[in-house]
Amino acid sequence: MPAPDRPLAFVDIETTGATATRDRVTEVAVITWDGVDTTTWSQLVNPETRIPDLITSITGIDNLMVANAPRFADIAHDLAARLQGHVFIAHNARFDYAFLKNEFRRVGIDFRAPVLCTVKYSRRLFPEHHKHNLDVLIERHGLKVSQRHRALGDAQAIFDFWRLTEAQFATDHLESVRKALLSRPALPSHIDPDLIDSIPDRHGVYLFYGENDLPIYVGKANRLRQRVLSHFSADHAIAKELTLSQQARHIEWQECAGEIDALITEARLVKTLQPTLNRQLRRNRELCSWLVPAESIDQHAPRLVYGRDLDPGHQPNLFGLFNSGAEAKKTLNAIVKEAGLCPMVLGLEKGAEGKPCFARQLKRCRGACCGEESAAQHYVRLLDALAGLRVKSWPFEGPAILREGNAVHVIDGWCHLGTARSDEELRTCLSNGRPGFDRDTYRILIKHQAKMQRLPAAFQSELADAATFLENMDEQISNRGRSF
Repeated sequence: MPAPDRPLAFVDIETTGATATRDRVTEVAVITWDGVDTTTWSQLVNPETRIPDLITSITGIDNLMVANAPRFADIAHDLAARLQGHVFIAHNARFDYAFLKNEFRRVGIDFRAPVLCTVKYSRRLFPEHHKHNLDVLIERHGLKVSQRHRALGDAQAIFDFWRLTEAQFATDHLESVRKALLSRPALPSHIDPDLIDSIPDRHGVYLFYGENDLPIYVGKANRLRQRVLSHFSADHAIAKELTLSQQARHIEWQECAGEIDALITEARLVKTLQPTLNRQLRRNRELCSWLVPAESIDQHAPRLVYGRDLDPGHQPNLFGLFNSGAEAKKTLNAIVKEAGLCPMVLGLEKGAEGKPCFARQLKRCRGACCGEESAAQHYVRLLDALAGLRVKSWPFEGPAILREGNAVHVIDGWCHLGTARSDEELRTCLSNGRPGFDRDTYRILIKHQAKMQRLPAAFQSELADAATFLENMDEQISNRGRSF
């Protein structure tokens, strides 16, 4: 076997846990090889934090063993020199590389190296086998290991596996496999590269699944393949990206008509699937808004209306869409204080009728509570203060459409009824009925209100006929009821 183009470094580490941005290295081993000579180096490391008992039970490394060991900062420059110019090879390489990259970053060293994962290497060379973890490789190939779950023992096993493959496969084949792995982004070992290649580079939504098909992340993209790959090429300092790459077992995607379609689909899937790593767009059962009565200015205390009673497209004088009643009250109290409104008149504070409220005594209220400001003036100032939070009323009579690419979105009262690419699909959307109001969908659609159009006349006629039919059916049912 000829010498490799670049020297190789077979690396293994032990750590205090599984999160590279938080946990620390407790041991490092590096075996370098240039095709002729090998060097072997290993070092216990004081992690400057406690080693959990569970980790000790796996690795055998306890707090006493590392108490007098050097800190990573003490070995960083020596280790960086050993790895300089080498291909970084490890089993589940993303884990080892992420930890060392973060440790180097803490001491001001920007460590970078080409990375090759021996899990993926084994998958390519032995596709007939399902499992490729290190214990399986050791047993399958009869590798001898001095100390399993210790850095040097595992690094030696990886090196021995590498040399075994050189004796078993043709040089051209091995070089082809290695070149392919080195040219790819550092995909998680469980993700099939061929699957990535089949993802289209257009608008859509992608879904990451973990163990047992548990949804862990939903995202949208204008270029699907590029966005998915970016998660695996991201800086390892981003804990979320590292967690995503470690947990991902399967990826699915849905192509969309355009960005609006992708945004709406993303919001819907996040609420339906509740993926563990999505923080925004999650379902909120307590969605609420302030409803200011318009009928009588003498009694205009805002009323908190919750999601089940909300109909923002058709209810006038709705202000704000809040995650909870507590958030709604906090926002209103801040507005009342800033605008000098009366908290007692607005039902936010109790007090005797006709007597000044506490805010009036502090000169923070203009006296609507005690007749020094008229109810009409106070009402006008209330609406003015709330103006920035007003929920926009639905500007159409009935459903409307929003064209995007070769599709139309069907919308009614800011609710998305569906996306259609034919007359038949449009009829299906219209017959499905209106779903519950969703704040995120509203925020997406409100930005595109100017592009919305009335439903085509032919479909309006069909809807009218359907409505008449339903009214007649209701009347017949009612008459039958009276006949009994």
